[in-house]
Amino acid sequence: MDKHYRPTLEKKYSDEIVPSLEKKFGYTSAMEAPRLQKIVINSGVGQAIADKKLIETVQEEITLIAGQKAVQTVSSKDISNFKLRQGMPIGVKVTLRRERMYEFLERLINVALPRIRDFKGVSSKFDGRGNYTLGISEQIIFPEIDIDKISKILGLEITFVTSARSDEEGTALLKEFGIPFKNEKK
Repeated sequence: MDKHYRPTLEKKYSDEIVPSLEKKFGYTSAMEAPRLQKIVINSGVGQAIADKKLIETVQEEITLIAGQKAVQTVSSKDISNFKLRQGMPIGVKVTLRRERMYEFLERLINVALPRIRDFKGVSSKFDGRGNYTLGISEQIIFPEIDIDKISKILGLEITFVTSARSDEEGTALLKEFGIPFKNEKK
């Protein structure tokens, strides 16, 4: 990669989002403004217990979506009711940081989310510490996935980890990036 390359959303963050957040929350320094630290994409594949090839297929799909190699997650203990043994692969995850994180976020906002049928925005439920998890029910909304080649429609979760100290700051940060939240009344 070029040493001077900066993703569009990274430029937008430093040029527009930080000053906007400073004004909104009264920060005295740009370093106080919350940052997007990482994006974690994961998919639990419970059916992988019966079909071993499924986990590898999902790993390839998540790798295509993220632009970075995904790793398998394994079970930490035995659960006999689910025919699960310790160490069996049951999911796939990938953690994106820096340039890849900003590029994935831009693709998610501009390309993938608008492809969801009857899309009216994403829910605005945060975890209490300024982090947000977005659940996606079909991996086919990503243009990297070839619909003809998929064997099973699977969901995935995208977690945005921020340095925000509150849900209000986290919401403001993600709204500035362009994540379309629903206008929910509480």
